[in-house]
Amino acid sequence: MDTQVTQEVTMFLNKCEEMRKCKFIMAPTKIKDLLKCIVNSAELHHLFATVTKDFDYLAAKNSCLVTANDGYTSHSYVVLPDNVGDRLAFIFCLFVEFDRDSINFNNFLIKYFYEDGSYYASYQAFCDSVVDSLERIIEEIYMNDLSAAQQAEEDMIDPAIYNSERARTLSAISLSIAREKQYVFESALSKNNKEAGLNILTELEKAVKSDNDKLVEALLCGYKYYTIYNNIVSGGMSSLVGLITEYGSI
Repeated sequence: MDTQVTQEVTMFLNKCEEMRKCKFIMAPTKIKDLLKCIVNSAELHHLFATVTKDFDYLAAKNSCLVTANDGYTSHSYVVLPDNVGDRLAFIFCLFVEFDRDSINFNNFLIKYFYEDGSYYASYQAFCDSVVDSLERIIEEIYMNDLSAAQQAEEDMIDPAIYNSERARTLSAISLSIAREKQYVFESALSKNNKEAGLNILTELEKAVKSDNDKLVEALLCGYKYYTIYNNIVSGGMSSLVGLITEYGSI
């Protein structure tokens, strides 16, 4: 991930933190700032465009915005989608509605995050659920890229261990890609979807070995979206991204 993208993602995460810490009356402004970060970043814009492409927001609202009635009283609450891509899409679409005021934010807080009747407590509950989830997903997707970017600024690589470090890291990448292929192969995806993922991984390994940095970045980005879209993010995904980033910095 290049420096500009790193800065854009970092700015987005900072805006999430600002929203979590601000007074509820400033929330609409902070939501607008988050949406601006997405619009102004090609990387984030592409991510959210991907997850919202085939997302049925109206259906999601019916299942995520819940009102239960026990015969005496009713209670409303929000259930975020389990699928990571759908969760990102739902939160994004919800924030767009807040920004357009097609859903009044204050009324939404009191209805779906009612605590003690105060906007302050309701806003804190909203941040702990919705904003925290948004921030954590973006951190998870870009965690290794951000860490590697920071490390690259702090560390100098010893030329004496250059070749051995590259060989060790390349070997680890090949093993990690092999594990990813096995994970995709054993998934419940259709044959065509599996083949698409396996092809991306095969070409990714070739690009890494040939030091084609631009192609590596494009294929790795494509594989990230592939796993998010198909909801098959493996436990080794972060490790693979970290290894490839490390290899590129040696």
